[in-house]
Amino acid sequence: MNSLIALGSAISALYSLYSYVMLIVAWTNKDVSQVHLHYMNLYFEAAAMILVFVSIGKYFEKRATNKTTESITDLMALTPDTAYVIRNGEEVEVQTESLLIDDIVVVKPGQSIPTDGVILDGYGDIDESTITGESLPIHKSKGDKVIGATINKNGSFTFKVTSVGKDTTISQIIGLVEKASESKAPMARLADKISLIFVPTVIGLSIVTFVVWMILTNLNIVPLAATRTPLSLSLRFAITVLVISCPCALGLATPVAIMVGTGKGAENGILIKSAEAFEGLEKVDTVLFDKTGTLTKGEMSVRSIKVYEGDETSLLKKAAAVEIHSEHPLSKAVVAEAKKQNIKFSESKGFEYVPGLGVEGDGISIGNASLMKNNGVDITKAEEDFRALSTQGWTPLCVAEKGSLVGLIAIGDEIKNNSKSAIKSLQNLGKKVAIVTGDNKVTAMAIAKALGVDEVYAEVLPGDKEEIVSRLQKEGHKVAFVGDGVNDAPALTRADIGIAIGAGSDIAIDSADIILVRSDPLDVVSAIELSHKVVLNIKENLGWAFFYNILLIPLAAGVLYPYVIMQPMYGSIAMSISSVTVVLNALRLRLFKRKVINKGE
Repeated sequence: MNSLIALGSAISALYSLYSYVMLIVAWTNKDVSQVHLHYMNLYFEAAAMILVFVSIGKYFEKRATNKTTESITDLMALTPDTAYVIRNGEEVEVQTESLLIDDIVVVKPGQSIPTDGVILDGYGDIDESTITGESLPIHKSKGDKVIGATINKNGSFTFKVTSVGKDTTISQIIGLVEKASESKAPMARLADKISLIFVPTVIGLSIVTFVVWMILTNLNIVPLAATRTPLSLSLRFAITVLVISCPCALGLATPVAIMVGTGKGAENGILIKSAEAFEGLEKVDTVLFDKTGTLTKGEMSVRSIKVYEGDETSLLKKAAAVEIHSEHPLSKAVVAEAKKQNIKFSESKGFEYVPGLGVEGDGISIGNASLMKNNGVDITKAEEDFRALSTQGWTPLCVAEKGSLVGLIAIGDEIKNNSKSAIKSLQNLGKKVAIVTGDNKVTAMAIAKALGVDEVYAEVLPGDKEEIVSRLQKEGHKVAFVGDGVNDAPALTRADIGIAIGAGSDIAIDSADIILVRSDPLDVVSAIELSHKVVLNIKENLGWAFFYNILLIPLAAGVLYPYVIMQPMYGSIAMSISSVTVVLNALRLRLFKRKVINKGE
């Protein structure tokens, strides 16, 4: 890009040097008219001022673009330099970078938390706004996770270090923002391709401008002022075309908007991994939500128990003995209920997990109706209870022993605050919204009715989520999938845009294009709105860059001569203003605010 400026300034200086030599020759020959003519064709000040104005423009451009990376700089500054660690029974101050896994760190009121960990003792009201965007402090106590670079407002506690260095949450966020800022969107690649041919094209236009004006003036088709020669006028127009056409604005149009957008997203707990994600999310027309842990809190608990053989205590004892081997949220809810009722149980010796259906062990089968059907268990007597529990949005688990149904355990989960508002907002944006869940159809429809979604995919096995995404894509839809679990990873990867809830599994986060740190479904709406604003901003910048060149190149080439004659130095001013305008337009994205709905909707 700078080659055009260099050529324009160099040619101005060389032609001025030539005119200066000719002026001396004319003075020596006492040819006053020639002295005056060559004197008027000195462009030393133009050659210098081209560089001056470009440098001034670059200075303001740099100051403006520095604001786009303030979010990264601010994040880096949040981690304290030192931490208080208990070693050999004493509290000592150490450099944060020297912390080790399993170190015990002391945090007092008003201090920043140096790294990630788990609270061992005490409590704190922690301001996590820098990471999650949540404005109110969050009360945390023993067993709760704490995040480095957040601030303890009240209380004191000790915590065990679980991650240090590049593995901390704040470091990963900084890495994601930097990576996204450096990546290129498809529109940016288009601008790069245009810039690649733009410079030689402009040089060609400059040469054509020079040749045309030499012909027009030498053939007296265009009259010349007394102080002008065909060569001087032709060079002026050619140099101005070079200077005014520098494609700096074109090159800045996309990356500056991407930098501001990713930084603003990070400030609001929306981590966008790449520039492609901005453009892809803006085109999405269908949003699929996993249910558990995404639209619901994922905090499963036993809501009702129906017993057909034996008693409730016996049923829970048998179920918990098998479920203790499983990490599934439904299994944990059963075990938690047994412990809550102080029911003593021994772990079953035989255990088998049947993906998407349930679990089995020691003659006990626990799962959905499909598992019962596969095992030849008659559930006719439970159909009415099954339907009644499902219509409340609960998930009934059938418990069978030796081929006979002995009871139902209904597991319930609460819908997250903002889930309903998020779905309504997405629909207002023209997006089709669907739920994908392994729940039975009745339970899934009850949740769907409460949330107001457009479509429900129920009784979906883990491997089928990817197939649903693929089918919708083949129908011509641009699909975003929102999930949090290990079994969501294939769907997150297959979707045009994968959105992972931040509290989800590592594999889900790794598979996604966008991470919602706050685990708030309303942030899906915010991410889409941010992507729309970023893409619109890029289009505005590119539109301005093209309009600027289409309008000013003909003026620089002298199409309005003799009414408008643009000086090369004025061209450099116009070029600098164009670049600064693009940057200032991108900075408007800093005004973006995350969508927030009052609690309780």
